[in-house]
Amino acid sequence: MRWPEACFLMLLACAVKARGEITLPSVFSDHAVLQRDKPIPVWGKALPGERVSVSLGGNSRDATADAAGRWRLMLPPMPADGRPQTLEVKGAHASVSRSDILLGDVWLCSGQSNMEWGLGGCDVPQDIAAADLPRIRNFHAAYQFAETPADDVSGSWAVCSPGSAPGITAAGFYFARRIHAETGVPVGLLTSAVGGTNIELWMSAETLLKAPELSGYTGEMRASLALYQNELRGILPAARSWVQAGEAAAKAGREIPPPPVWPAHPFSDRVMRPRCVLLHQGMIHPLAPYALRGVLWYQGENNAGDPQYAIKKRLLIGEWRSLFRDPELPFYFVQLAAFEKPDEQPAGGGWGHVRDLQRRCLEIPRTGMACAIDIGDAADIHPKNKEDVGERLALWALHDVYQKPGVVPSGPLYQEMSVEGDRIRLRFGMAGGGLMVGRKPARGRAVPDPDEPLRRFAIAGEDRRWFWAQAMIEGGSVTVRSPEVPRPVAVRYAFSSNPEGANLYNREGLPASPFRTDDW
Repeated sequence: MRWPEACFLMLLACAVKARGEITLPSVFSDHAVLQRDKPIPVWGKALPGERVSVSLGGNSRDATADAAGRWRLMLPPMPADGRPQTLEVKGAHASVSRSDILLGDVWLCSGQSNMEWGLGGCDVPQDIAAADLPRIRNFHAAYQFAETPADDVSGSWAVCSPGSAPGITAAGFYFARRIHAETGVPVGLLTSAVGGTNIELWMSAETLLKAPELSGYTGEMRASLALYQNELRGILPAARSWVQAGEAAAKAGREIPPPPVWPAHPFSDRVMRPRCVLLHQGMIHPLAPYALRGVLWYQGENNAGDPQYAIKKRLLIGEWRSLFRDPELPFYFVQLAAFEKPDEQPAGGGWGHVRDLQRRCLEIPRTGMACAIDIGDAADIHPKNKEDVGERLALWALHDVYQKPGVVPSGPLYQEMSVEGDRIRLRFGMAGGGLMVGRKPARGRAVPDPDEPLRRFAIAGEDRRWFWAQAMIEGGSVTVRSPEVPRPVAVRYAFSSNPEGANLYNREGLPASPFRTDDW
């Protein structure tokens, strides 16, 4: 931000305070969903030292604004009863209120364009026409690339209806529709997503700079900051001269000369040296510590090929849990869908690497992964089938958060292997009612396809030469072999950007995650 803009905003803020107004962040708008059964943080601005009272549902709490006019308090936990309520905030000189507030479950939906993708882009007019779901609401945060942590981000809550549904995150909509149908609880989607973004954009500078595991990346950040400091030192003499010239011009009644061009921040969206932190500061920080039930995350396309993606994701999850003051905050994410022309090389590669890193992120407590390998589009990085994505995310929530009995939240997940002569035996978790060869219809769960062989398994020996393998389901495991590999040591499954034909499922019709047993 340049000096004239900063001065204008400072004057505007002073004018607001002089009038004694009480302000709330945009996330506390009419029609908001507040998190049930948890303490509810509410915050805003008032005159320095002003006493502020907040009430909701017969409960009230007080706070005093600090020297900067900021205040924050916690309302007590309240259950979801379905009744619209009014949030009232009163000070000594002013008051504000927000109407049609529901208590329910709030899910933060973040990531890249596949999370931002609206229902209107999914060719589902029948679902839009039926989207008269007033207890599902969506807050869509406006794009805000901020060089410093922002206090607010523009947006408002919209009640789900056929008119508003096209603009609601499609993955989030299908997730919310399933959760609401199963539980009857109002669902709020706090959507903060931007297409074409690296995971680093959604993390703070503090987290990135303090991560010893990311020494190469943090080295780039530190070098960029050092260069920026040198640029600032270089501009200071010109800035002082401009101030003096401006004072002289004002006294003489002349036009004030334009200020010198201020160096752009090294992490600004104009410089991108490197491209990081901006969306955390502009679109996540302003939302915290809004009480959440959990996080839905669809991102990774921009980090495909990044060997440190799992490290960064672990750091992001830890940071967000701290920021939203919930160390057990559930974090459910989407494994990348199939994309690009099918690769017929048994070694695979491409997006296979990032998918395997995503799978390994399941080692982080309170996480879940919706595999989307069978619902991609070779020609479109934005597959239109977001219904299965949302449904598969919902299974994790129904299993973990809502503890619905009998829910299997995932397709088969590789656990371990053993070498048995000329073959390798693979064992899986999340096998549910058993493993099967499946065929995926356009929408919904896969159905048995017993006449087809398992496909997309590759096997290699110590020479690291990969061959397509014969794979068979044997009880709760899969055996893999090839006459070309008499002494096998490693297996890969669906390990390419588009492993077309991959067909291992559980009896619940959910796909097995791509994986590899090697670390080559």
